[in-house]
Amino acid sequence: MNEEKLQNKSLVILLGLVTAAFIWILLPFYGAVFWAVILGILFAPLQRRLQAKFGWQRNLTSLLTLGICLVIAILPVIILGFLLVQEGASVYQRIESGELDIAGYVTHFKHSLPPYFQHLLDRFGVGELDGLREKIIKSAVTGNEFIATQAFSFGQGTFDFLVSFFIMLYLLFFFLRDGAELARKVRSAVPLQEHQKRRLQLKFNRVVRATVKGNLLVAITQGALGGLIFWFLGIPSALLWAVLMAFLSLLPAVGAGIVWAPVAAFFLFAGAIWKGVVLVLFGIFVIGLVDNVLRPILVGKDTKMPDYLILISTLGGLAIFGLNGFVIGPLIAALFMSSWGIFIETKPRVQLP
Repeated sequence: MNEEKLQNKSLVILLGLVTAAFIWILLPFYGAVFWAVILGILFAPLQRRLQAKFGWQRNLTSLLTLGICLVIAILPVIILGFLLVQEGASVYQRIESGELDIAGYVTHFKHSLPPYFQHLLDRFGVGELDGLREKIIKSAVTGNEFIATQAFSFGQGTFDFLVSFFIMLYLLFFFLRDGAELARKVRSAVPLQEHQKRRLQLKFNRVVRATVKGNLLVAITQGALGGLIFWFLGIPSALLWAVLMAFLSLLPAVGAGIVWAPVAAFFLFAGAIWKGVVLVLFGIFVIGLVDNVLRPILVGKDTKMPDYLILISTLGGLAIFGLNGFVIGPLIAALFMSSWGIFIETKPRVQLP
């Protein structure tokens, strides 16, 4: 009996060591592996429908599903990234050449404020124009310089990007083909009851689908609408603002208003009343409506998490994991809630005397 316990402990230690080593060697490509898993979960239902409808072999249906995923999910992101880098480089050049006069905008905005607000800015130490303009210009140049430099550094990292990209596609093909079998093997290795394992797996799949499909759909819609109204009002670099609004809309209760609200305030105080009113109305009743209507339907219904938990887990995920964190953060939070729910349901009840 003691020998059997020793063997079990040795096996557990061995499993822990080789698992840690395996994760360690995957770390350089964790983004590729992660997105292969995520896209595999999202597009697995499509692969199953194709196989059920046409009766083709799994290799063929998986390859066709991979092609559809490439066209509708991957290539648009790559193209948008190239356009964003070019737009950022263009803005940086316009700031450097003086064509985009941020200092002039700041001065005009300061003088257009009512005296009370000017005095309030002076009290908080942000009313001194030269210092304020210098800080804003420096921040704008730094931010756009970072975007612009990506256009030059991308060539140096092209090989790494291509390697990660093809690793993701390669793994995605096998996850689409063998995903159900892999999921069954993982479930069989988890030392929980069958209904508990099924509950965790369903929660995992639901959060992935809700977070990726729901949040991305809301982000794309809000970013497109915001970019459209910025273009209509003649605001420069509408594409750059659209992408920024789309990114910020990933944060519930914060959203794209961080971008359009200050611009609307600038229009109102600068005397462009009709532009400010149009932007405010459009932001509240069109962009805001997308967030208030679509997000609860696409995200909240499946994740069944409160907005504050989605917000803090998304922010934490972005801070730790970068862009991948907008999925990883809510996913960890959802599994945290589900795991504690299972523990509370199954823990022994304390009998009071």
